[in-house]
Amino acid sequence: MNSEDTGQMTYRLDPDNPPALTAEEQQAWKELQEMPDEEIDYSDIPPQPSTGWRRVSELVPAENKQQITLRLDADVIAFFRGTGRRYQSRINAALREYVNSQKKPV
Repeated sequence: MNSEDTGQMTYRLDPDNPPALTAEEQQAWKELQEMPDEEIDYSDIPPQPSTGWRRVSELVPAENKQQITLRLDADVIAFFRGTGRRYQSRINAALREYVNSQKKPV
């Protein structure tokens, strides 16, 4: 690795020891917690499909799959394994949703 300074700064947040909030941040957080859902402004958020997640079997037939070797972060694997059997199919479904969202309209 090059020892030259790239100007890139990295910051690691320890979720067990978060930084203390200022008084202004604490007040803003309190106001947000007390705000009713009806007052939330969603105008800057693009519309989302209302279908939500679908069953894996609805997306791609099993005979279309190919076996490969893929390296994933340990926390990603742990998350999907924690969802139960067929976790690899759920990883495939998540990747398929990403691919579909990136396709340009014809």
